Amino acid sequence: MHVTVREVRISSESETSYFLRVEWRGRDLGSGFLLLLTDGQNAWRGEVSEDAVREEAEELEMQTDRYIQDLQQALTGTGPSTDYSFTLTYNPGPMANMTLAYEKVQRDISFCLGSVLLGKIPEPVEEVRALLTHGLERGTALQNHNHLLKEENHRLKQELQHINAELQRFVSGKETLESELYSRFTLVLNEKKAKIRSLQKNLTHLQETREEGESSSPGKGTKKTTGQTREGDEYEASTDEEQLQPASIEPTQGTSRSRSPLDDSLNDITDVAPSRKRRFRHLQPPDTVAKRPTSEPAQKPRLSMF
Repeated sequence: MHVTVREVRISSESETSYFLRVEWRGRDLGSGFLLLLTDGQNAWRGEVSEDAVREEAEELEMQTDRYIQDLQQALTGTGPSTDYSFTLTYNPGPMANMTLAYEKVQRDISFCLGSVLLGKIPEPVEEVRALLTHGLERGTALQNHNHLLKEENHRLKQELQHINAELQRFVSGKETLESELYSRFTLVLNEKKAKIRSLQKNLTHLQETREEGESSSPGKGTKKTTGQTREGDEYEASTDEEQLQPASIEPTQGTSRSRSPLDDSLNDITDVAPSRKRRFRHLQPPDTVAKRPTSEPAQKPRLSMF
């Protein structure tokens, strides 16, 4: 069974304080509940059934869950106190009964959530004592819960301090590691820079050496080409001699028109000589070119005698 106690203010009796105890079985007030209202001297008891709760929800045209939620906030005090109000109406008669109505206030407009008929208890001392006992038990339970919360809070504070200390240790270790890594990185970087400078210096030296070699090689090339040109000139000179030789031979052929067939064969032999001279231009002296035409007239008398 669930039990709650709250203080309520009656709008028509602002100077009087009432205490309302609500008891219910089940998950919420939808299964029905019992009410006990007391001012410390008198006590009144009432009951609301499950069917009455459903009828009130249907009469207000509200969903049952929504109605039960508003009802529980109003009677147990879980909702804002300014959103709900209570009124007491005394019923005439020897039983001294009265009706407790609970209303919901929204934007200066109130509507009744429900009401319950309360009957006066002839001997309210036991009910007041039970109410006080419940209040004490509830206070003790809250105090114990508060003590547990304080212990939990103290434990969490200690854990927080430990975590902060560990965090500071990690931060200092991180800073030390960063400084060490930075020093190592600086050392490695300086070594790399020195190596790069050395490589650049070697590369510059090699380029200068290559440029010096290229600047000295064209002289050798010119000497070589000069020698080749000289050899070419000699070769061309030999061919020029070959070109001049038929010109020196032609006048001799013109003076001796009456020649025998043997002279033609001799002319053929002399025609082959230039090619032989071309092959051995460095070995055969150029005087043989002029001597060969003079030898032909000496051979003619020998042929005529035959």
